[in-house]
Order: sequence, then structure tokens, then C-alpha cells
Amino acid sequence: MSRRNYAAPPALAVIQQRALVIGAIGLLACAVGAFVWPEDFFRGYLIAYLFVFGLTIGSLAILMMQYLTGGDWGLVIRRELEAATRTVPLLALAFLPLLLGLHRLFPWTNASTVNESEVLKHKALFLNIPFFIGRAVFYFAVWFILSYLLNKWSREQDESSDGAEVLRRLQVLSGPGLVLYGLTVSFAGIDWIMSLEPEWFSTIYGMLLMAGQGLSALSLMILTLVYLTKREPLSSFVIPKYIHDLGKLLLAFVMIWAYLSFSQLLIIWAGNLPNEIPWYLRRLTTNWQWVGWLLVVFGFAFPFLLLLSRDIKRRGNTIIIIAIVLVVLRFIDLFWLTAPEFSKGGIHVSLMDFAAPIGLGGVWLAFYVWQLRQRPLLPLGDPYMDVAAEHGAEFRHAGG
Repeated sequence: MSRRNYAAPPALAVIQQRALVIGAIGLLACAVGAFVWPEDFFRGYLIAYLFVFGLTIGSLAILMMQYLTGGDWGLVIRRELEAATRTVPLLALAFLPLLLGLHRLFPWTNASTVNESEVLKHKALFLNIPFFIGRAVFYFAVWFILSYLLNKWSREQDESSDGAEVLRRLQVLSGPGLVLYGLTVSFAGIDWIMSLEPEWFSTIYGMLLMAGQGLSALSLMILTLVYLTKREPLSSFVIPKYIHDLGKLLLAFVMIWAYLSFSQLLIIWAGNLPNEIPWYLRRLTTNWQWVGWLLVVFGFAFPFLLLLSRDIKRRGNTIIIIAIVLVVLRFIDLFWLTAPEFSKGGIHVSLMDFAAPIGLGGVWLAFYVWQLRQRPLLPLGDPYMDVAAEHGAEFRHAGG
């Protein structure tokens, strides 16, 4: 396969430029808001950060999962996944503003709050600012090393005469890499979200975050692939079978996310524990409950019922609508998980809740598209590429 024939289409450059301009405008509004409405800014920025964080780290997990499981579906989105993982340095840089707002975000950073709570006194060994920052540095180091090695060896695979040997290396890394992903994401979720309400805890919170990250990342990959499939060079390579396989995987992530969300509610509600129940009471007895119903209907019921259809999973124009809805619902889910800790009496929406995701999301998207343009859109050195090309040729020969 010719490297030149699988270069990214020029249309991506236009998306990159527009996303960067929109993101810059959003960040400028955030900069103003940081001085005028600091409380709203840090809250909105945290939610926006968690959203783009999920896109990046979720892509890292799916990339490693694909190396371990195989399948043609992974070949057509591998470059997209790799491009998303290369945004880890941007995530590390974007994390710095959150450090400036620790006292405004996390109650355990305030000595008076800690002194009034026996629970926080016991948790002070873990919940303190130096250890919090140290853990964050460790998380980013793990994610960066995994991303760096996966991308480095993938590039070597394209240039190597023995792609199978490089693939084995990538598979060996992906096994322990997924374990490290699970541990770091679980602890990051405890640090960055759960500790907003430090007296509350859930034993499956990390798994719930991982399911949501996989859901949002896979939705983005489907959006990117369907867009690229409408243009050369992928229009002559991607067949409906690949879209169908990705649709089945998307259905699986929807079901896992819904199962874990319901399991957490069922366990806490049935246990009727005084430290855990208030977390749900704030979300189920105020107007936050309408956000919860929105997640149930459009985050689970709507995509679940549609993705049961084989025909819908094979149609790019239809599945792209489902993917867009799921990406939006992932942001709303993070809003539902996070924002009630700052407005316990009911929903409070500020300008920063729009400016932060537009700013941070626009810059992240521009960086992601820029990375996507740096390499061929297919892993040309992968030993299974020839098999995937044969499948595509057979489909087209059969008049598919």
C-alpha cells in the first residue's frame, strides 16, 4: 500500500483551523470569567477538562484493547485512536489551571472544613494538596509513557520489514498497560471527582468512569471514521462491515455504562447508608432529576434500541447521529456527576458552563486533528492489513 495514497484529506486542515479559532475564543471568555466569576469558572473548567480527558484516555484504553483482541475494525480507527492519545501533553498543560482553583473546588483543602469532620481528619493522609499533586504527576507520567511507546512502535511498524514482531511488542505492552489504565483512572476519578464530596464514596466509581470514557472515545472514533469514509482515501477501503462492528462495540459500551450506573444506585439506595444516600438525594429530589431522566432516555434507551438494528449499525449516516448524541450525553453525564456538589439546591448554569467546553474542546479538537494529519490514515505496516484489504476487495467485487 502506498503511503501517499492514505494521507489525510485536505478538508481536515479546515476543521483544524476552525476548531482552533473557536477554541481560542472560548478560552478568552474563560480568562475573563476567571476574574469575574471565579467560582463558576473553576466549576465549568473542571467539567470541560474531565470531558476531553475522557476522550484522550478512553482512546488509549480502546487502542490497547484492540491490540489484545484483534479485528479489522481496529485497523480502520487505529490512527484516530493514536492521534487522540498523543494529546496527553495537552491534557497535562490544561490541568495546571485546576491546581490554581483547588481551594475553590475541593472542601478537603480548607483546614476549617477538615477540622469540623471526623471523616476528613481520617482521610487527611490521602487527601492533602502535596500528595494530590504528586499523584497527578504520576498519572500523567503513566499515560504519557504508554502513549509514547504505542505511537513510537506503531511508527516503527510502518517502517519495519517485520511488522509481526512489532505487533507482538505492542500486544505485550497492552496487557499490563490496561491494568495501569484501570488503576490510574480509578484513582484519578477519586481525586478529581469523588473528592468533591469527600465523605461520599462508591466502590465501582472507577469502573463507571472507564465505561463512560470508552463510550465517549468510541463515539468520537465513529464520527471521525464516517467523516473520513465519505472522502478519499478511506472511501475506497472502509466497508459497511467495519461500521457494523464498531456499532456493536458501541452498543456494548452503552450497556456496560448503564449497568454500572444502575448497580451503583441500587447498592447505595438499598443499603440506605447515611453518608452515601445524600449524594443521590441531591440528584433525585431536586430539578437535577430531569438531567438524570435525560441520561436514562437518551444516554441508554435511545441508543440501545436503535443499535439493536443490524441495518442501523451498517449505515454511516444513521450511526453518526447516535454517536453525536452519545458524545453530548457524556458531557451532560459529567455535569450531572459533578455540578450538584456546587449547586445543591438545584441546577445552576452559568456562562462558563458553555465557554469552558467550547474553549477547551475546540483546542483539543484542533490538536487531535493536527495529530491525525501527521501520519497515513491506515497502519500500513500491520501484518493484518493485507487481509483487511482482501475483505474490502471481496465486498466490492460482490457488489456490496
